[in-house]
Amino acid sequence: MSLNIGIRAHDIENESLEELADTLANKSIDSIQLALLKSFKEVMLTKSMFNVGLARKIGQIFSSKQIDIMVLGCYINMIHPDEEERRKALDFFKTHIRYASDFNAATVASETGGVFPEIQFTTENYTEDAYQKVLTSMKELVAEAEKFGVIIAVEGGINHPIYSPKMMHRLLVDIQSNNLQVILDVVNYLYPEDTSEEKQQAIIDQAFELFGDQITVIHAKDFKVEDGELKIMPVGQGEMNYPYLIETLQREKPWIPILLEETQEPHIDQSIKFLNSLEK
Repeated sequence: MSLNIGIRAHDIENESLEELADTLANKSIDSIQLALLKSFKEVMLTKSMFNVGLARKIGQIFSSKQIDIMVLGCYINMIHPDEEERRKALDFFKTHIRYASDFNAATVASETGGVFPEIQFTTENYTEDAYQKVLTSMKELVAEAEKFGVIIAVEGGINHPIYSPKMMHRLLVDIQSNNLQVILDVVNYLYPEDTSEEKQQAIIDQAFELFGDQITVIHAKDFKVEDGELKIMPVGQGEMNYPYLIETLQREKPWIPILLEETQEPHIDQSIKFLNSLEK
């Protein structure tokens, strides 16, 4: 069964959305994550600029090239320590929700943020207070998504309060909404001191056991551990156990979007070829 391989659009350099769509089409990439603030170079986009004409125009640029916006990326710090900044972030995400259908976007996505203004690793994200703040913000966003029939895709990782598959499962159980689904990025859950194939396999197995029915998008990046730190690499050039992940996806999630992340030129074609070589 063929793989559905796409890319984060902002990992491809562009001067306009039309140029971006042409580049994607020439590479036969038909699934993307579109972060408007990173890929829409024509204007400095603000919340007040959103309107149905803008959203439909952008959606048509990609649909005319048979490119699906699988993820409308709006990565915010939903627990920003400054309440005014947090409110601005939540309202900006809600704006993406309201116009998602006009963009022809399958999901609107974010990570869960962190206790500091800039996202970074800290065990202070692992407190009950941090989790409760995530839960409060996510309930507000999901309520908005339910009004508009939109799927929110949430991404976890060790730099956030949703730092493990178990914490993701807890969030999903506490929210109890089909409008909340998951982006699974296995590398996000790895600590430098344990990146073994066994650990990776355990994360994959646990994720599918706990919330496999709610995994709707896969992020694909690679890594190596150097000087005690996890260094991100283009897909196929590191230590990520992709054979096991692809085998699992083909069995459990046929045609799920697998979106390359942190993979830029001149590595894109090679990374796509690598993943396709694992197809069975």
